[in-house]
Amino acid sequence: MSRTSNTLIQTNGKRNFLLDEDRSVHGWYRFVLSFPAHLVRTYLDRFEIDGTKRVLDPFCGTGTTLVECKKHSIPSVGIEANPMAYYASRVKTDWTPDPDGLLHHAQDVADCVYERLGKDGIQDDTFFRVPTKRTSQLRSLLPEQLALLLKDSISPLPLHKVLVLLETIEEFRNQEFFDHERIVLAKVMVENASNLHFGPEVGVGKKKLDAPVVDAWLKGIQSMADDLREVRHLAAVPTTVHSADAREVKGLIKPASVDAVITSPPYPNEKDYTRTTRLESVVLGLIRTKTDLRTLKKGLVRSNTRGVYVDDDDDKWASRFPEIQRIAEDIEARRIELGKTSGFERLYPRLTRLYFGGMARHLAALRPVLRPGAQLAYVVGDQASYLRVLIRTGKILGDIAQSLGYEVVGSDLFRTRLSTTTRKQMREEVLLLRWRGKAWRGRATRCLMAKSL
Repeated sequence: MSRTSNTLIQTNGKRNFLLDEDRSVHGWYRFVLSFPAHLVRTYLDRFEIDGTKRVLDPFCGTGTTLVECKKHSIPSVGIEANPMAYYASRVKTDWTPDPDGLLHHAQDVADCVYERLGKDGIQDDTFFRVPTKRTSQLRSLLPEQLALLLKDSISPLPLHKVLVLLETIEEFRNQEFFDHERIVLAKVMVENASNLHFGPEVGVGKKKLDAPVVDAWLKGIQSMADDLREVRHLAAVPTTVHSADAREVKGLIKPASVDAVITSPPYPNEKDYTRTTRLESVVLGLIRTKTDLRTLKKGLVRSNTRGVYVDDDDDKWASRFPEIQRIAEDIEARRIELGKTSGFERLYPRLTRLYFGGMARHLAALRPVLRPGAQLAYVVGDQASYLRVLIRTGKILGDIAQSLGYEVVGSDLFRTRLSTTTRKQMREEVLLLRWRGKAWRGRATRCLMAKSL
């Protein structure tokens, strides 16, 4: 497969979209906030990464960087704390299943589901419906599971179909195909069966009383099989995904083994990233209780007030950076000026410190696994979510990185986007860093210790 550096010549509106030619594998399941594959290619080319090098994505999400590396025979490793995103990354980088075997197995599963739905008086084809009488009660989730979802995320009949299909996949379980069949179902659940819509934040749109599930799932399986035929010869390209916190890299990756980092961490805003994957996470059993959800949130860099806890202490990493303190103080002053008194708004200054402190902790933890001269690309965006106080995310992260021994090479404008709070254009950019090596790490650590005394 050829690699082309076409990211920065795309029009602004298209830069964050998945191109048609990139849908293979990437399209199996995508996090709505994923960055595009062509952006990864741009920096693989710029950093001159080939099969002798190793790439890390410490916030790998649903595996865009990992899949693109594998397509170009480049070893890669990812870290992801969200269990649904981790699961998707792991499945999307497993190209070992036999495509014909997958198709045959899925057809057997579908035939069984059609029969079961038919016996209950339920049809999956919503366009050529023959009126029938329903003969059984619809299946649903347990009350504690439903309580984890946005209300009306999915209507009762589509949920019933999803649960019958999920149960049948389990009954017909074939280890070679099991995870791949479930990841297709996750995509169908959200895109075809649910009532969810995705804008600045996930929400509930028009309710679908019914939706085709099995038919859509089979089409997804067919597309997956077609992709596997295209890429299966690359199945042996090494790819590893860790279910872990990006702030705690020690022990996950061999020291001095990473040549490049291409990633997009969370931005400091009020998006609860766990809500975006909540429906499929709960239905697939990856999150079962409020305790599971809390554990998940505690493993993430703090970027929204729904994920802040009393015992969080990443803000101590931000105490030595005057610009972070200034922004936090400006937010608090604005809150008082506007008379904002909600618990969430009172958390904005602390959350700002926690976010940048968490990113400082991440960048510090990353240093031992980087080879001297390793090149890093961080896709980040300016924000004004906290009472319209502007946060130049890339500039501040660059200052933090420099204090930790990284060289700030520069930044590329990726695109601009309209802020939902200020209605102004905000920069989304790629912060470029280089790791200088052990000697610089020691000097930076001594400097930080001196500043904190």
